[in-house]
Amino acid sequence: MGYGNYNYGYSNDLISTSSTGSSFGTWSIIALVVAVVGGFLAYFLFVVTPKAKEYSNFVSWLHDFLNCKVMFISAILKIAYMICAIFLTLWSFAFIGTSALAFFATLILGNLLLRICYELLMLTITLIDNTTEINKKLKGKEEK
Repeated sequence: MGYGNYNYGYSNDLISTSSTGSSFGTWSIIALVVAVVGGFLAYFLFVVTPKAKEYSNFVSWLHDFLNCKVMFISAILKIAYMICAIFLTLWSFAFIGTSALAFFATLILGNLLLRICYELLMLTITLIDNTTEINKKLKGKEEK
């Protein structure tokens, strides 16, 4: 008497999970294939071309960007440092009610350690920029 009308609620969940998983897997494969083809096209069209000086404005910028001649890391690090310093300073005020020592340690030592880490990163980037500039000047002298 009506034994087949029970719905336990798990059959529909299995179907939706498997279809979501299969669409995720399908999309992953499509994305991988498009990324590989796009990567090869970008490499052969913009990175290894002897006609770099014949490019127009945007294509020239794209060529330099894909050859890693344009670097954004210093601007990103400056913004990240400012965000972290402001956050650390404001966060230190959370310790005022619990411990004056924790407040001052976070406010002073935290910002000091943050600044030291930032300067070490910027020092590395400056070293790389200077080495690249020296290398360009040396190559220019060899050609003359």
